[in-house]
Amino acid sequence: MKPKKIPMRRCAGCMESKPKKELIRVTARDDEVKPDPTGKADGRGVYLCRNAECFMKAKKRRSIGRSLKIELTEAQLGQLLKELEEVFDIEH
Repeated sequence: MKPKKIPMRRCAGCMESKPKKELIRVTARDDEVKPDPTGKADGRGVYLCRNAECFMKAKKRRSIGRSLKIELTEAQLGQLLKELEEVFDIEH
């Protein structure tokens, strides 16, 4: 019997591939960026590690907006970080 395949995704901050369950999905729909706790929400998604360091790297490189194919403002990124901290209790 074959072992079950583990879905892998790449973090937009550190660019490391990790199991999907270890990462946070962020979605964009109608120019609104939100964390996706279920991992199944509609819209384009991007994955981040559960730490603020990867978020800051992704923010600096603008990889979140680029992956979601939308232009993100500083205010939107600040709000996203705040929501990620509330929903996922990301590490600082």
